[in-house]
Amino acid sequence: MIGTFLIAGFLMLMLAGIPIGVAMGLVGSVVVALMGGDMPWFGLFTVQQSFDASIAKYPLLALPMFVLVGCAFDRSGVATRMVTFATAVLGRGPGMLPVVAIFVAMLLGGISGSGAALAAAIGGVMINAMRRAGYPPAFSATVIGSATATDILIPPSLAFVIYSIMVPGVSLPELFAAGLMPGVLAGIALIAPAWWLSRRHGFGAAEAQLPRPAFWSSLKEASWGLVTPVLILGGMRAGWFTPTEAAVVAAAYVLFIGAFIHRTIGLQDLYDILVDSVRTSAVIMIILGFAGVFAYCINTIGLADPIAHWFRSLGLGSIGTLLVVLLVLKLIGMFLDGVSVFMVLLPLLVPLVKLFGWDPVWFGVLVTMIIALGQFTPPLAVNLLVSCRLASVPMEKTLPWVGWFMLSFALAIAAVLMWPQIALWLPRAAGY
Repeated sequence: MIGTFLIAGFLMLMLAGIPIGVAMGLVGSVVVALMGGDMPWFGLFTVQQSFDASIAKYPLLALPMFVLVGCAFDRSGVATRMVTFATAVLGRGPGMLPVVAIFVAMLLGGISGSGAALAAAIGGVMINAMRRAGYPPAFSATVIGSATATDILIPPSLAFVIYSIMVPGVSLPELFAAGLMPGVLAGIALIAPAWWLSRRHGFGAAEAQLPRPAFWSSLKEASWGLVTPVLILGGMRAGWFTPTEAAVVAAAYVLFIGAFIHRTIGLQDLYDILVDSVRTSAVIMIILGFAGVFAYCINTIGLADPIAHWFRSLGLGSIGTLLVVLLVLKLIGMFLDGVSVFMVLLPLLVPLVKLFGWDPVWFGVLVTMIIALGQFTPPLAVNLLVSCRLASVPMEKTLPWVGWFMLSFALAIAAVLMWPQIALWLPRAAGY
């Protein structure tokens, strides 16, 4: 009965427009009070304890730093120089600007840590360039919105930070390594429809007439940005710093580039960046804290295990159950952002992972890919929303194009589902 109240109460509050973190905290507090009728203050002290325990974790120190990187990234000037360099390498011609956008998003996924921030940074550069070259604004917004979804797969990734904290026995470096090859595969899967649709509909006819940037000068300008992923991932692999320390290094490095190399970040910009990052980090931490209260209620009631055994009783087997879980996550991901999906559902999914013997690292990559797909799947589509705003088009105008990108991305997910070694080979080879 209490379990039904927990889930139903949460859904009702969320449908009523209550923010998801507040909804989890309110219904969790009520459930704690119902269970603690014979305890002082109805046991509500456990709400504060669960909240504190959820955020008082060393790996979480990486989260505000990666948020700071994402906030600084838009103003550092790295994206503009990376686009120029990618254009110099890949050349001009119909269909090449979308390829450049996706290629740059993959490269910079190792810097920003935030898909929305990356969409803003790349979109601010690419959408106007694609408009001048003859690409429809709705198509350009679709390319940018889908390309930046690879950001949560290619390390550093806020989604992987949260997953490693909420799932026991999964290390963050292992997740970072596991996400690299699926992230590249997802990027290639997006390049295919972008190039094919451009050629089929004759988009970008004027692109071939635009000048091609000089290779060496563009390489010199982009070199500081190109070094960043190597510094972060190579430093972790070499043992120079932990993932948490890597987040601090990344933040300091991007701010250094913007302030002293490209000189695009002044004192007022620095203040705005710090304020934005504090606000964003605080919201995420509050959601994490209340998610801990919600998870405490789930574990105390014993709600997760019966759900796991109910799935097993359906007789779908390991693969069938996994497909159902991924389908449910995809549907939920159309309405909730990725962080919220992790917060709400991981306490319920971990028993399923243990019951069916799924590799937790592989499962984490699959779930993150599903969430990435949701970032450019209407109606919520956080990344697509940002790119549509930059392109000044309503989201519904992207519908003729976004389906092709969703299909291609889904095929990449299917490949990782069928061949787990796509995700697991690199972390195993690296000795994790």
